[in-house]
Amino acid sequence: MPRNVLTAQDLEGVASGGEVTITPDTLITPLAREEAERRNITLRVVEPRCGGADRVVAIGADHGGYPLKEELKAYLRTWGYVVLDQGTDSAEAVDYPDFAEAVANAVVRGDAWRGVIIDSAGIGSAIAANKVPGARAALCYDRPSARNSREHNDANVLSLGAKMISSDAAREILALWLETPFAGGRHQKRIDKICGIESKHSK
Repeated sequence: MPRNVLTAQDLEGVASGGEVTITPDTLITPLAREEAERRNITLRVVEPRCGGADRVVAIGADHGGYPLKEELKAYLRTWGYVVLDQGTDSAEAVDYPDFAEAVANAVVRGDAWRGVIIDSAGIGSAIAANKVPGARAALCYDRPSARNSREHNDANVLSLGAKMISSDAAREILALWLETPFAGGRHQKRIDKICGIESKHSK
C-alpha cells in the first residue's frame, strides 16, 4: 500500500514561508524536515476530507480503457484502497462521457475520495469530468504531471490515456497521484479562483 512521503524534492516548488498540507500518516524524510525548517515552510497536518470515503477510489473507463482499468483495480486493492467501479464491464464499444461523469459525480458527492477515468487518449474523459461542478480532472502522462496536478491544482480526478502510456507508467502515475498531498499556500487562492469561475458560469 502506498504511503504519503514528503521529501526535500517535494518542497522545491514551495515558496519560503509557504505551507504544505499533509495527512497524519505522511512520512516526512529528515532532509524534508530540515528544508522546511530552514525555509520556514509550515507543514500543516489535516485529516482526510472525505471521512469514511477516504480509502475509496472511483474508477471508470470506456472500451478503450477497459483493460487498463481492470489492471489498475487490482493494484488499488493491493495498495489497500476500496474500489468503486463505475464501468464499463467489457471491451464492447461505449461512450466515454457516461463513465467520466459517473466517476466525477461519485467524487463530488463524497462517495469516493478520488476518481480515475481512462479512455484511449484521456482527453475526452477529462473534458467530460470537468463539466461536473466540483470536479477537477487532470490528464496526466508522467510522474511530474501527476505530482503537479495534486500539489498545485488539488486535482480530485485523474484521467489516463490507455493508448498513450504503458501500463507500468499508468501504475506509477496512479500511485504517485494518490500519495501526493495538495501544497496549499499560494495555490489555494488559485483553486478558489477556479471555483469562482465555476460558480459564475453555473448561475
